[in-house]
Amino acid sequence: MRDAVQEAARFIVARSEEALTLADVADHVAYSPFHLARAFEREIGLPPGKFLAAQRFQVAKRLLLDTDDKIADVCNAVGFHAPGTFTTRFTAAVGVSPQRFRRLPSVLADNPPLPVSVPGPAADGGTVSGRVLLGLAALAAVGGQPAVYVGLFPRRAASGIPVSGALLGPDARFTLTGVPPGSYRLMACALAAAESPRTQLVARAPVVGAAARPVHVRRGPLQAPDLWLDVPPPWSPPVLVALPPLACRTAQDRTAQDWRCPAIGAPVGLAVGGLAVGAEST
Repeated sequence: MRDAVQEAARFIVARSEEALTLADVADHVAYSPFHLARAFEREIGLPPGKFLAAQRFQVAKRLLLDTDDKIADVCNAVGFHAPGTFTTRFTAAVGVSPQRFRRLPSVLADNPPLPVSVPGPAADGGTVSGRVLLGLAALAAVGGQPAVYVGLFPRRAASGIPVSGALLGPDARFTLTGVPPGSYRLMACALAAAESPRTQLVARAPVVGAAARPVHVRRGPLQAPDLWLDVPPPWSPPVLVALPPLACRTAQDRTAQDWRCPAIGAPVGLAVGGLAVGAEST
């Protein structure tokens, strides 16, 4: 079944700008829509519809930065029909509205990201410490100068903002504080620190990693296993969250009112981290 799921993901990636349905994808891999949907979410971390939406938002990010197309035209180009719905769901997935995302390269050029660690909402909550490691392939993908973002998320597939997160310094060690008791997924992403703001916002080859098992947080310290990052296969969910501006004070000040942590419904300030999030279903 794993091979079928991976082929289904490849099929969606290759045809993300077409009017796909779950039945189309299921027919391609000769499985029932019901069984494919269950296996797909178990293997990929997102249901097929949200995986498709994530691919479309990634294309939208490129169009916003590389063209002067109107938002409505970008909306239509990536398979959405209502600009209001597109804007709302793009903002939830990426962290800023399409209009603000388009302005981010100039903001980041004047205010580059700096290492920062942002506590969670529980002043007496737990603390999760650890380090992020990159192998040779991962280092080569980011040019040997990684900007590593790490965060705790309430679900396996990151959705929006982590409960606590950080942009790491050169030692790639982190301590996430103020974490409410509960089970979380520890995830990280490395971008090429030497690349232009535009390239970091739509990374050509980000490297990603996630803890194999949920992190169970209680009050007090917790040492997490080493988190290894690697180059993901081409059918993996894209990194949608706009990471660099979340470690940039000026950009954060402009967008803080838009950021809400899905787990607690409260502002999170300079939160960082994130993997793919989706929106519309097929």
